[in-house]
Amino acid sequence: MLLWVGLGNPESSMRRHRHNVGFMAVEAIAARYGFTPWRNRFKGEVAEGRIGGHKVLALLPMTYMNRSGESVQEAAAFYKIAPEQITLFHDELDLEPGRLRIKRGGGAAGHNGLRSTDKMLGTPDYWRVRIGIGHPGAKERVHGWVLGNFTQTDQQDWLDPMLASMADAAPLLADGHADRFMTKVALPQGSKG
Repeated sequence: MLLWVGLGNPESSMRRHRHNVGFMAVEAIAARYGFTPWRNRFKGEVAEGRIGGHKVLALLPMTYMNRSGESVQEAAAFYKIAPEQITLFHDELDLEPGRLRIKRGGGAAGHNGLRSTDKMLGTPDYWRVRIGIGHPGAKERVHGWVLGNFTQTDQQDWLDPMLASMADAAPLLADGHADRFMTKVALPQGSKG
């Protein structure tokens, strides 16, 4: 079983925040592949489904970003899912809007959701799908930027097309073809403003 985790904050008023793009990605994938309805479990919302030949547990921690690892650890422990079978989808300030990078392991780079997950799993050795939201240009503007909503232009120009491409390409990610997944997601988008 694979565990795919979208990072975000649980309040309905925060659902369109840049910080919640991880939620958006996992929700788009679960919807595309007809996962079970979301239900409350492991301090989060979970849905199950199949992508290609893989059973996938989708998880949206409802613990707020700073405590995401509690939810991830509970789900991983219950199903005995190894870190290398876990993928976190999260926002990335240091990537241009709409850019995507995938890596296994590494540092938290100031991301509290990753820091919490590293601590609770006892290792950083899980996969990360880093979704670019861009940087506002000044350190003092970061907080308002990540906790601000995507603009309508962002949604139309790159966010919605990227989420659809991620759902289309999800079988490549499930099969362990991270580079091919990144390439397929990047190709249909054109300019990312």
